[in-house]
Amino acid sequence: MAMQFNADEIFEMAEQIERNGAKFYRRAAQCAQGSRSGQRLLDLAAMEDEHEKTFASLRVNLPQQGRQTMVFDPDGEAALYLQAMADGHVFDAKADACERLSGEETMEDILKTAIGLEKDSIVFYVGIKAAVSESLGKEKIDLIIKEEMKHISDLSSELAALKGN
Repeated sequence: MAMQFNADEIFEMAEQIERNGAKFYRRAAQCAQGSRSGQRLLDLAAMEDEHEKTFASLRVNLPQQGRQTMVFDPDGEAALYLQAMADGHVFDAKADACERLSGEETMEDILKTAIGLEKDSIVFYVGIKAAVSESLGKEKIDLIIKEEMKHISDLSSELAALKGN
């Protein structure tokens, strides 16, 4: 039996991912205070805040049908994927990434963790994109995916600069 989600629940999960990301970047920035990398992490936190607002706006503006349980695809694959996400089998959207930080990490460790978190969020957003109709904000999810991809590029450049490449 496939689990069914509605758009409201999907956007709520996305908001949580963005809150966790912003919190992680702010905590990581504390470890790199005063450095160029520290400011970059704060900038990323602000971007994650904006993504959260986008998902919150999509959620608030949902028509009533978006709050009702619905099946997203005839084979139930999108719903099964989202259930795996929600259950933490792909990654735990509710997990607090800050718990990964002890304060002893190097900037390289922080950047590698951040890249992994961005990859996880892209995986989730690609999955929800398949489950959200055009009328419920699919094009905005595309924009967020592109921004998250840019975050990976920026973080990778920061990592390469740190390593002297």
